[in-house]
Amino acid sequence: MSDREAERRAFIKDAGWGDAVVDSFPGDASSRQYFRLTRGDDVAVLMDAARGAEAPAEPEGASTADREALGYNALARLAGPEPAAFACLSNELVIRGFSAPKILAADLDAGLLLLEDFGRSVYAKVIDDNPALEVPLYESAVECLAEIYRSSFPAKMSFEGANWRVRYYDETALLTETHLFLDWYAVDKGAEISVEARVEWNAIWRALLTVLGSHAPGLALRDFHAENLFWLPERESVAKVGLIDFQDGLFVHPAYDLVSFLEDARRDVSSDLIDPLISQFCEQAKLADEAAFRKAYAVLGAQRNAKILGIFVRLAERDGKPSYRDFIPRVHAHFVNNLLGADFQPLRDWFETYLPGELS
Repeated sequence: MSDREAERRAFIKDAGWGDAVVDSFPGDASSRQYFRLTRGDDVAVLMDAARGAEAPAEPEGASTADREALGYNALARLAGPEPAAFACLSNELVIRGFSAPKILAADLDAGLLLLEDFGRSVYAKVIDDNPALEVPLYESAVECLAEIYRSSFPAKMSFEGANWRVRYYDETALLTETHLFLDWYAVDKGAEISVEARVEWNAIWRALLTVLGSHAPGLALRDFHAENLFWLPERESVAKVGLIDFQDGLFVHPAYDLVSFLEDARRDVSSDLIDPLISQFCEQAKLADEAAFRKAYAVLGAQRNAKILGIFVRLAERDGKPSYRDFIPRVHAHFVNNLLGADFQPLRDWFETYLPGELS
């Protein structure tokens, strides 16, 4: 038995679940591990977020230079190895009536949390089993997003003495994520991106990102999609949507999570749902300028899909997870579609110069 396994077992025992059957199950693209605990009719989820498994998060008061020195997690404002981020965000969501997992026990210093188990009713599976449920489930999730946007969340959050500051999705973080496209996806295509090309890339994105000032920022969970949502029909209102994987949440333009949801990397959302759901969100979030919202939606879609293309190549090549390549054609199609508008002509020109044929 490894030292970490012994630590997990001791934590489970101290939490009163020592007699539970423990089964591992697939996690996400991070270094975290997950286990389902079964004790008779009772179930729970163990999250193992071992410290030191990832680069550090951004410390309080860090400058851009400090973030660069610390690495990608700090630059992109990811929580990395800080389980307090999940605990604090979960607590604040639950307080406001949203279905984030309740924390049954926690040892944040050890990176171990025992969580409420939402079961197996993942959105993607529920819809695969019964396609007629796609419309009501998507409408419920969009309503939930609108309610999150309309809710007030503090920047400084706490849980049982632990604190976490939710930051803004600043230009540094947004640009850093687009660099994954250059560093991984473009290289995978055989391109050599020059310093000049990078300077132009950054200038184009800085101009595009100015549209994000069109609406007040709100909390984005940052990985909102059909495999991170659970359908809980026995609950009321927005609590019917179970939320996970939100530890990297930041304050940003309200289009971010919506485009994450509707331009899903892992499943095709029915095309006739997209426009009505965008309009539904604007109405329920009480946003007056839908045209400006849609501009920001397109920019954040392009930014996010550029990032994901890079991440999926990185997961395949660096992390030994080749299955992520299966999602690349869908994400690429989203990205090409994002760049159709007139505002994206400079970016289309950049591709014509430095990565010709990529958008065809």
